Amino acid sequence: MEYTYLGKSGLKVSKLCLGTMNFGPETDEKESFRIMDAALDAGVNFFDTANVYGGQGNRGRTEEIIGRWFAQGGGRREKVVLATKVYGDMENPADGPNQPRGLSAYKIRRHLEESLRRLNTDHIELYQMHHVDRNVSWDELWEAFQVQVNQGKIGYVGSSNFAGRDLVKAQYEAKARHKLGLVSEQHKYSLLCRLPELEVLPAAEEHGIGVIAWSPLDGGLLGGNALKTSGGARSTRSQERVEANRDKLERFAGLCREIGESEANVALAWTLMHPAMTAPIIGPRTLEQFQNTLRAVDIKLSEETMKRLDAIFPGPGGDAPQAYAW
Repeated sequence: MEYTYLGKSGLKVSKLCLGTMNFGPETDEKESFRIMDAALDAGVNFFDTANVYGGQGNRGRTEEIIGRWFAQGGGRREKVVLATKVYGDMENPADGPNQPRGLSAYKIRRHLEESLRRLNTDHIELYQMHHVDRNVSWDELWEAFQVQVNQGKIGYVGSSNFAGRDLVKAQYEAKARHKLGLVSEQHKYSLLCRLPELEVLPAAEEHGIGVIAWSPLDGGLLGGNALKTSGGARSTRSQERVEANRDKLERFAGLCREIGESEANVALAWTLMHPAMTAPIIGPRTLEQFQNTLRAVDIKLSEETMKRLDAIFPGPGGDAPQAYAW
């Protein structure tokens, strides 16, 4: 496994991040444990989750599975750089009018305590805002996070689904308080979703924010099986997306055959080529799927291959404003 710094922090994390969203809804606890054990054995030390993972009516179930895995001991907790998130509706009536999605000092304190309990730990390395909330001031947010940092409950603060302007604003407000600010931004990014190249990735790179790519296989469309699956095995919407992108996916599959690598691993390796990238999130449902992704960090795509990928999956045309101005 290869490692890199998490943004401008001094913390080193694996260049693949284990996503756990499937743990509970799609993957039972026994298989989830096997995947997490295999991740540590392979040198993957970066685990990502969220308080809302578990599915409707079961918010928090994924954190509970990870907490029971930690409870087995054997240095599991000590070896993991743990990331979770706050913002979502936890379906807890005790939250009252603060139950809907959003951020506040109130929610950060309450939901962090609940995540720590479910995860069976007293600290979280990376605490991420799952979404931007422009109804709350940065005065409130940075003060709330600093309280938790001072108490040793979180190490670093990250964001997810922020626009470029939100990243810049967060860092400006943190600098005014002589604080570190954001060290990471978790953002949707893949060969089929290159819009972040316009503003988000340049902003992150300039401000020392490491990017963590979620859905790097675009919901499985780039995973290699989309063209093989038909009929009732996929939802109508998924089938429509396959048909809309069939030409691109077929050309992509042909390129991958030429270079002798799987579609999934080429898609993951491509995200790692961007200088702002810390790690793509892999979200395996099975141990076999996890093991098949480990090859991605060893793949170094040639300049010619990158050009061919650009031709198949065109980006927005460069950084802003050059992409849309003279």
